[in-house]
Formats: sequence, C-alpha cells, structure tokens
Amino acid sequence: MKTWTTKNGYSISQVLSGRVNSFILSNGNKNILVDTGRYNIKGELFSALNRLNISKIDLLILTHTHFDHAENAADVKNKFGSTVLAHKSEAKFLALGDSPLPKGSIWPTKLVMGAFAKSLQPHYKYKPVTADISVEDKFDLSNWDFNAYILPTPGHTPGSLSIIIDNEIALVGDAMVGMFRGSVFSPFADDIPGMVKSWKPLLDTNASLFIPAHGTANSRNLLIEEYDKYKKKFLDK
Repeated sequence: MKTWTTKNGYSISQVLSGRVNSFILSNGNKNILVDTGRYNIKGELFSALNRLNISKIDLLILTHTHFDHAENAADVKNKFGSTVLAHKSEAKFLALGDSPLPKGSIWPTKLVMGAFAKSLQPHYKYKPVTADISVEDKFDLSNWDFNAYILPTPGHTPGSLSIIIDNEIALVGDAMVGMFRGSVFSPFADDIPGMVKSWKPLLDTNASLFIPAHGTANSRNLLIEEYDKYKKKFLDK
C-alpha cells in the first residue's frame, strides 16, 4: 500500500489501485476517503481500510460521480457514517445512481463512446446516495482539521474536483491520468479545453505531486510540460 506523508504529518494511503485509485487521508483523528472504486472490489476497499484500523470515515469526497468512482459510495456512507461531498452539478446524478458516461478525447475513445455510450449506459448504474455537501467553488477542509481544500477542476466532467493537501500533494481524480509514459492527457473528457485549462490552477497551488485516479503520480515538471503543449493546441487560438 503506497503512503505519502505531508509536512503537517498527514498520511495519504492508496487503498485501491489498478482500474481506479482510491485514497484515505488521515491526520490521526479524522479520516477522509477520496473515491470508492467499483462495486466488485468493495471487499478489497474495506479490507484495506481495516488494515489501517479505519472504523470511521468522517468525509467521503467524490472527485466526480462516474460509476468507477462512486459505485460504493452508498455502502461507505452506511458502514462508516460518512458525510458525502460532491460537486453541485453532479449531486443529481449521485442521487439517481446514474451518471452519464464520458466522451472520448482521442480518436479511438471518441469512436467507441460515440457508437456505444448510449447502449452501455444502463449497465453502469449504481446504488444511489445523497450528497450531504454539494460544492461549486473552492471548499476549505479545516472543519475536518486538515490544511487542505477542494478545488474545482472541470473538464473530464463539469463537476470534477481535486483535493490539495498542505500545498504539497494534489489528488486530482480524472483531471489527468498517469497511465501513459510522458503524458497526463486523459483519453476521456467531456470538455477537452476545459480539462487543459484546469491544469493551470493545479499548477498555481505549488503542489509538487499530482496523483490521479488512474495510473501513477505525475511530477510538477511533467504537468508544466503537458500544460504548455496542450495550451498551444487547445487554448491559444
């Protein structure tokens, strides 16, 4: 289990990896879970939390409401007494357990999603859950005793969120990926220019590590290179 520690002693443990990453943020007293993975790996998630002696999750942050991030949200809320937080624009999808599948951002995924998204959608419904907190703007996490905040990073979805911890580490959901050597560009995004635009406020945090929900952590230098590259392509027009 990968674990990072920030200057204030917060631990960030990766409790799910593979198809989708999930993280538990702890300060020794309060625990925040970021994303929940798919239903078929709920046992793996709960086992990892048990190994960390986590019996209470004070806050569950969903970086967005796609099935692979939110499928276990209702069960986490019920088991751990969690307050659930999502972006206001996606809370309605969470309440239905039916979040629209993303659009493709490169030609193979554009082709697949264009042809099959509607027929695939019914297969990716999940147990609905109510968002106790819905946010639209930067949201401070000091009420949970963390020097951390939530930053809207739209693009992959309109309500995508990132979590900035101690201005050192950013948990970025699907605002980028870490699956391809030398690239952070996601193969799925509803708004490609919006996704690229969101990399700038992430860089403005001065975080040195950007950990996505798919793949491994990206360095600040790589994100700067990728932002400069795709800014010219999608924003400087």
